[in-house]
Amino acid sequence: MSAAKIAQLLLEVKAVRLRPEEPFTWSSGWKSPIYCDNRIALSYPEARTYIRNELAAAIQREFPDVQAIAGVATAGIAQGALVADVLNLPFLYVRPEPKKHGMGNQIEGRLEEGQRVVVIEDLISTGGSSLKVVDVLRQAGADVLGMGAIFTYGFPIAGQNFADKNVKLVCLSDYETLVGEARELNYIAADATESLAAWRQNPAEWNN
Repeated sequence: MSAAKIAQLLLEVKAVRLRPEEPFTWSSGWKSPIYCDNRIALSYPEARTYIRNELAAAIQREFPDVQAIAGVATAGIAQGALVADVLNLPFLYVRPEPKKHGMGNQIEGRLEEGQRVVVIEDLISTGGSSLKVVDVLRQAGADVLGMGAIFTYGFPIAGQNFADKNVKLVCLSDYETLVGEARELNYIAADATESLAAWRQNPAEWNN
């Protein structure tokens, strides 16, 4: 299955690291047994090509009426451009905020009124920053069909946030699949699984 294959590739290129015994600290202050940087996969042609093709196939399958691809700056830009190239679609990307100079653009590229757009992100945590991009595109006149991402942590709050914004989310792989593959490949010990599951259920309080 592609979800397992994606997880394997991310582990192999060390785009995702699982370290429950020595947690990472996120910018939010959360202690985390996982650190995910899918941009590393861009440096590995096999992983990059597989992810690109799977994202493109998912977009074609789930959003057949798509007319343009929009990347979330910065991590979604490269993945979005790769997908747009495969699908032979226009590409644009959205900054977190308007530029302070030049034209002051927040949307880079050409967006047509009513254009049916799918947003590409590299990973989903709570979904907050990704959904801000949806707001920007909608305010600019886009018909946002949904969002595609490489990986999701599967936090319940993310599901609620996407539902509240009426945005369909399609992800290639997820946290549970990743942990399962990591165990199968001996990246983590079997007794670490319980701790990893507990973190996903309550990341703010885990390891405090």
